[in-house]
Amino acid sequence: MTPDGPDPADEPFPLLIAVTSSPTERIRLAERLDGIAPLLLVADLDELRRLITAPQQIPGEPPTALPAESPDNALVIDSGRSTARCGDREIELTRLEHDLLTCLTTEPVRVWSYAELHRSVWRDEGRERKADVQSLVKRLRRKLHELGTDATIDAVRGVGLRLADHQQPRLGRA
Repeated sequence: MTPDGPDPADEPFPLLIAVTSSPTERIRLAERLDGIAPLLLVADLDELRRLITAPQQIPGEPPTALPAESPDNALVIDSGRSTARCGDREIELTRLEHDLLTCLTTEPVRVWSYAELHRSVWRDEGRERKADVQSLVKRLRRKLHELGTDATIDAVRGVGLRLADHQQPRLGRA
């Protein structure tokens, strides 16, 4: 306790981290801890180390500068024009594609459930249809492939979807 009130060091840490190799256990934890605090679920300590040391893009900040040796690897989303760009290639995005990609890039290490993605992209409660999300993901994966970026959308069995970068370039935002 400080003279001005509670000591911030006494407050609980606002993020829960769970390490378990069992997909069933991760689902159980996600269901039981939903809404209590932000939750990071990882399969092992190596994955946790990679996530903690990965460069992060802060939403609303200008794009992170890329290393001079890999300027063509960045995926840049231009929300004003509803486009995605990688190097000298650019693709147009529908509103749903833009909103899904933006949602996934705001927290690149997070695995999003189908229900969370449906609520974030379609903005309607109660109509959490997995088929809608799967169809949109299929189209967006095709566009990302055409764009030539190493970023894609990976399914995490039994949990949901996340943005993956198989060559580890940084994701930027315009």
